[in-house]
Amino acid sequence: MLKSVTESFARVIHGLTVGHLTDNVIQRSKRMILDTLGVGFLGTSTEVFHKASEYSKIYSSNMSSSVWGRPDLRLPPSYAAFVNGVAIHSMDFDDTWHPATHPSGAVLPVLMALAEALPSSRTFSGLDLLLAFNVGIEVQGQLLHFSKEASDIPKRFHPPSVVGTLGSAAATSKFLGLSMTKCQEALAIAVSHAGAPMANAATQTKPLHIGNAARHGMESAFLAMLGLQGNKQVLDMQTGFGAFYANYSPQVLPNLDSHTWLLDQQDVAFKRFPAHLATHWVADAAASVRKHLVTDRALLPTDRVERIVLRIPDVQYVNRPFPDSEHEARHSFQYVACTTLLDGGITVPSFHKCQIDRPQVRELLGKVELEHPQDNLPSFNTLYCEVSVTLSDGATFTECSDTFYGHWRKPLSQEDLREKFRANASSMLSYDTVERLLKIVENLEDLEDCSVLTTLLKGPSPPEMVSKSIQDLTIPSYNLS
Repeated sequence: MLKSVTESFARVIHGLTVGHLTDNVIQRSKRMILDTLGVGFLGTSTEVFHKASEYSKIYSSNMSSSVWGRPDLRLPPSYAAFVNGVAIHSMDFDDTWHPATHPSGAVLPVLMALAEALPSSRTFSGLDLLLAFNVGIEVQGQLLHFSKEASDIPKRFHPPSVVGTLGSAAATSKFLGLSMTKCQEALAIAVSHAGAPMANAATQTKPLHIGNAARHGMESAFLAMLGLQGNKQVLDMQTGFGAFYANYSPQVLPNLDSHTWLLDQQDVAFKRFPAHLATHWVADAAASVRKHLVTDRALLPTDRVERIVLRIPDVQYVNRPFPDSEHEARHSFQYVACTTLLDGGITVPSFHKCQIDRPQVRELLGKVELEHPQDNLPSFNTLYCEVSVTLSDGATFTECSDTFYGHWRKPLSQEDLREKFRANASSMLSYDTVERLLKIVENLEDLEDCSVLTTLLKGPSPPEMVSKSIQDLTIPSYNLS
């Protein structure tokens, strides 16, 4: 019986095999991979992705991997993982788990980069990919279950920047076939790479949290492989991983013969529009209220709206009364409510600056009030939203949402998940490539060679994006080979 929590994690990372994967875990993780690829392709159109990719061009290596949808841009594996991770979270469109984190974005870019960059003498199958992906997801979930604080929507730091970094290190270690000792060292190193404050939520910097988690986790495994050592009890200690949580209570993981996957027990949420998950309850309730106010295709009578009340949990970084940018709007209860009332729904273009600045939207925003009922706790598993709209004649219409479509209690159908993927990926890929990717991912356990998948991710040459160049910076290149 192992006494060290850290050692038990290393044993799980090293010891799990394809035989441990259940049909349910395979199906759920394939959905996560499909969704993450789609939002990653869409995210390559964003300003923050372009800035991150421009920065990363200053690095070079004998090893290189593709930036998704950009056949003209190849980077060292860790920086390909970084910019693809940034793309995935650039619109806050990626999957969300409970306890709260975005699990896939820190892991999938790492495995795609490695599958492409590692020597061709080693072939990685779809099952190899699924195993390493699920190891990375499992490590994140287990760490989140060591703290009551982690069950709530975060207040101090962004969880993917913490558990995602260790998930990336675990997935990399599994994919590279590191020894149990090296897996343990990779986790120790990753803890010193982890963390990002919530102050940067709703800014262009927040997507870097996912990109950095992917990159830093991979680099931690590379360093462990080279013999760098860290504290072998790092997950056991309050001054180790416990530094991130006020009520950290780690437990030794069970033996492999009794291993059960957390993904088997707790599915993820897939978003139908690109914004903070808590706003999806608001949109659901607001859409129901709108049916009382608007018939057929008529316009919302904004001049007759006297008052809009949102009864939601107290989540300060999603309380943005007058958002001024797309990133602020994605983190605004008020904006999502008003836009849904006005337009009947939320789409990708809803967060364009011209939509945010519409006079009708600003007028409605000025009528919004927030209330925080005591029973409405800030947890993605239990929160609800009640929207009340009072008109100038005194009539009030109220609707409540306790579960939106896309939440793990009301999961997206496979066909709707496909349509989301098609809509997102088609922003960068041809119809034929999108359909081939869809078929490959849905049958990933049968794929003999992941190079078939990584080749499709390159995509066509994109139109040039105008941006301030940093090519004059002189930073030494490095070599990972």
